[in-house]
Amino acid sequence: MPAPPLASDSDFDYLIVGGGAAGLSLAFHMAQEPRLATKKVLLIEPEAKDQNDRTWSFWTDVPTVFDGVVAHEWSQIAFRSPGFDKIIDLGRYRYKTINGLDYYRFVRRALADNPQFRFEQGHVTALENTASGVRATTATGAFTARYGFDSRPPDLAKLRQPEKHRYLLQHFVGWEVETDADVFNPTTMEFMDFRGEQQHEARFIYVLPYTARKALVEYTLFSENVLLKTEYEAAIRDYLTNTLGLKAYRITAEEVGAIPMTDHPLPARHGPHIINLGTRGGRAKPSTGYAFKRIQQHSARLVAALAGTGHPPVDATGDKWQFKLFDTLLLDIMKRRGESTRDIFRQLFERNPVERIFRFLDETTSWADNFRIMNSVSPGPFMRSIAHVLRGRPGRRA
Repeated sequence: MPAPPLASDSDFDYLIVGGGAAGLSLAFHMAQEPRLATKKVLLIEPEAKDQNDRTWSFWTDVPTVFDGVVAHEWSQIAFRSPGFDKIIDLGRYRYKTINGLDYYRFVRRALADNPQFRFEQGHVTALENTASGVRATTATGAFTARYGFDSRPPDLAKLRQPEKHRYLLQHFVGWEVETDADVFNPTTMEFMDFRGEQQHEARFIYVLPYTARKALVEYTLFSENVLLKTEYEAAIRDYLTNTLGLKAYRITAEEVGAIPMTDHPLPARHGPHIINLGTRGGRAKPSTGYAFKRIQQHSARLVAALAGTGHPPVDATGDKWQFKLFDTLLLDIMKRRGESTRDIFRQLFERNPVERIFRFLDETTSWADNFRIMNSVSPGPFMRSIAHVLRGRPGRRA
């Protein structure tokens, strides 16, 4: 049955709250679906999104619709830790990175001449289910729609239940640096360099080399608390000076971030007509923080259901319980013994082909491959975390 006609210019078929990666991705996927060509879509975003505020990286073995704005891609990754140091050919995979501003501009250009879409800049102060859809309240007025898609970050500080769930951060500071001599290998990105002191946490250097003389160098941690900014900077400086042997370099840009990594249940829906997107909908993988590709998969799933049935899918994400358990176990290990994360990743990369690791992190492996992955790492830390999961409470550092 077709939807009833729209009542006014403040009434829409779909309302998207937030114009970051998740909101824009859903809008873009909607615009590509001919069966949704008659739907009116409102996107409300509080910021202009005219700054390069972040980068997104991902691996893939197929072309993507965003390849035109990929800043760089790599055919090899390096994994480094004490006792295991290897450059790994990615085979059919490529590791890619996209600058935030390039992505914002790409999607907005794609939607600019499409009469389906309307953009409003403002804060949504309330998003509520109604009998027939949703109502969004802003400082300039109210808007209604059949369905609402909410990509505002969750307020984990209010949701926290530390007696039941694990709350960590993937936090980092990155410098984009330029040098006067050839230093970097633009075909090989440094996926994880664990050779530095772990200090009871998971700490590593991550490098995206764009050219032989330009790279993004990040100091990244998986832990519960952020550091003083000077501590990240000291680690980057030490890497550039003592590991790469640089005597001079220029810092041309900086990236700072903290991504929630938690097994706190983040619901896919809020009531009958509101669907959560992005971090709010659990699209940042709890044990790694990677989100961009998961956001694209989620957007495609939602749009396919809307086009096929007129409604979002009953199972909005298609997440599988066994991978949620694997994430919880690794988070528990990071919380209890963060420094052991280095050995776990070393064993993964030393004992598995990279394609299997990527499929596992993409949550597409078979039960047989899941067994191979789990059998490749020392069982002790995982057995202790399984015990904590069965008791229903997070582990603590002894």
